Amino acid sequence: MLQQDNIYLFLAILPAISFLYSSVGHGGASGYLALMALFTFTPEAMKPTALLLNLFVAGIAFYYYYRSGYFNLKLFLPFAVTSIPMAFIGGSIEVEASVYKKILAVLLGFAILKMLNVFGKEKGTITNVRLWQGLVIGGIIGFFSGLIGIGGGIILTPIILLLHWGKMKEAAAVSALFIWVNSASGLIGQLSSGIIIENDAFVLVGVALIGGILGGYLGSKKINNTNLRYILAFVLFIASIKLLFT
Repeated sequence: MLQQDNIYLFLAILPAISFLYSSVGHGGASGYLALMALFTFTPEAMKPTALLLNLFVAGIAFYYYYRSGYFNLKLFLPFAVTSIPMAFIGGSIEVEASVYKKILAVLLGFAILKMLNVFGKEKGTITNVRLWQGLVIGGIIGFFSGLIGIGGGIILTPIILLLHWGKMKEAAAVSALFIWVNSASGLIGQLSSGIIIENDAFVLVGVALIGGILGGYLGSKKINNTNLRYILAFVLFIASIKLLFT
C-alpha cells in the first residue's frame, strides 16, 4: 500500500480530509475512498482501510462532540438497531470491482452535495423521529455502509437535518457514533469473509489522526471551513468521474 505512486502526496492530503470530516462529526470514509481511487488503490484494499480509518477518526469526533453535550441517545438508537447487523451483512458481501466503483461514485454524490450544503441545512423546528423511520433508514444506510466501506454519516446527517430530527451539532454527534458502530460492524463482516487488513493501513491511521484530533476539537466548538469544503467537494467530484469511467 505504501508502495503506491506518489504516496507522499497521498499522505500529505490524508490529514486534511480527516480534519474536515472530523470537524463535522464524520469519519471521512467517502473522502478516503475518493482519495484512494485517485491514487489507484485496489477495491480490496480500499474498503477495509476506509473503515479502519473511520473507526479512529469518527471515534475522536464523537468524543469531542459528546464532551460538548451534543449527543442525543434517543435520536441515535432507532438508526443503530438495524444499521449494525445490516452493516455486517453488507461487509461480508464481495462486490465485483467495476460494480463497486459505480456504486461508490453514486454515493460520493451525497458527499459532494453535503459538502456544498445543497441539502441538509439546519432548521429551527425539531420533531421526533418515529421508530419505524429510524429502523428502515438505519438498515438501508447500514447495508450500503458495509458493502462499500463507509460509515454512513454522510447520508444520515443530511437526512436528520432535512426531516428536522435534530440540529447541526446534534446531528454531527449522532452521526459520529453511527459511523463508528457501522464501521466496526462492516469491518468485522469483511474480516469474516476473508479480507485482510494490511499492516500499512495502520500507518495511514496515524497520519489521519493528526487531522482527526484537530478537526474534532475545533468542530465541536466553532470553526469556519467553507473554503475547505469547496476544495474537498472538487476532489470528490473528480474521484467520482474517475470511478464512473474506469
